[in-house]
Amino acid sequence: MLATYFVSPQRLQELREGRGGALLECFSQVLNECGYAEITARRHIRAAEHLLYWAEVKRLPYDTPNEAILRRFDEHLMRCRCPGYGHTHRLDLLNGVRLFLEHLQQVGVINTSTVEPVTRPPALFTSFCDWMRAQRGTADITLYNYGLVVRALLAKLGEDSGKFDAQSVRQFVLSQTRDRGWAVAKRCTTALHMFFRFLIAEGKCDSRLAAAIPVVAHWRLSALPRYLQPEEVERVIASCSPTSPSGKRDRAILLLLARLGLRAGDILVLRVDDIDWKGAWISVCGKGRRLTKLPLTQEVGRAIVDYLKEERPPAETDILFLRSRAPLRAFASHAAISVIVEQAMRRAGVTCPSRGAAHVLRHSVATSMLRHGASLQDIAAVLRHRSIETTQIYAKVDIAMLQEIAQPWPEVQPCYLKLWSRI
Repeated sequence: MLATYFVSPQRLQELREGRGGALLECFSQVLNECGYAEITARRHIRAAEHLLYWAEVKRLPYDTPNEAILRRFDEHLMRCRCPGYGHTHRLDLLNGVRLFLEHLQQVGVINTSTVEPVTRPPALFTSFCDWMRAQRGTADITLYNYGLVVRALLAKLGEDSGKFDAQSVRQFVLSQTRDRGWAVAKRCTTALHMFFRFLIAEGKCDSRLAAAIPVVAHWRLSALPRYLQPEEVERVIASCSPTSPSGKRDRAILLLLARLGLRAGDILVLRVDDIDWKGAWISVCGKGRRLTKLPLTQEVGRAIVDYLKEERPPAETDILFLRSRAPLRAFASHAAISVIVEQAMRRAGVTCPSRGAAHVLRHSVATSMLRHGASLQDIAAVLRHRSIETTQIYAKVDIAMLQEIAQPWPEVQPCYLKLWSRI
């Protein structure tokens, strides 16, 4: 595969006959399979060659842990005088070296026993995650967010839940939420409520401890949902150019958000097999791992077909939407979906009314349905809400309906007029 990126016979001979030539050949094949551009792959191979040369000079073994090599190589770059290895940005070098070291570890060149072990999660937290998956079908991303709080609690109070007391729990919550906003406090208490629900169900703590978690002041339905006007949504969708490298992918994602009301997390895990082309259905695994079938409209289906036929790169994974730049794989998190929406809004000249741009389109779907006469039950079905109470917030944006039921303000005579009438 080195011949894919280097045409000079002399240069190919240097790479193949130098130290680690077989490793560089294998590394170049991996870069090609991951879809790296030619210039980027050459830069990464050059960085790997630089590392091999430096390791030979310093007589470093291959089985040195990745982070240790990276740290020493970074220090070396500050004063590098290696012949023929200049004119490359330091961060580009480190990125290439990091990829090469990951490749060496995957193929077994770096002994994983020499790599610093990853800290194992507490056994109690592992049991909590297993219980949540089995009893509530909780998604991994939710468990990760809970884990940020639960791990901190166990580090503070220890893993013997039988020794937990109300005062320690309250002090922990206050230490985690002091000088923080309402959202942080709510996430903390929610995670603790779920954790103590598990402990109580398993008989691992006093059932009265759940009452020790402070209550965060919150008035349900106090805020208005942030949404875009229908013409703004259309401008955002139209901003995706079919000639751009990711235009068809972005348009398909935007249509799934704006027409079907999907969440960013739903799109992240969509697979090619989730689409029933004959029945015109799309299967979505939402919160609580609930599988729901939604109608696949012609507009959305056509956008997905265009992406699959003309833009989606060949890959081993069946995840529907992939990165457009190497490495060609699924998105790392749902935040990437919001970034796509934010970029489309900027192109369309639309101001995002709140954080979480992807969810703004979901709110816009519900608001538009309500204004076109859909009932709250219909909206709840489309958005896959478990309770109609979750959907009731959208009733607050139907100004016409609110004006019909609003009562006139009662007129009250001023006090001095009442006194004057008695004289």
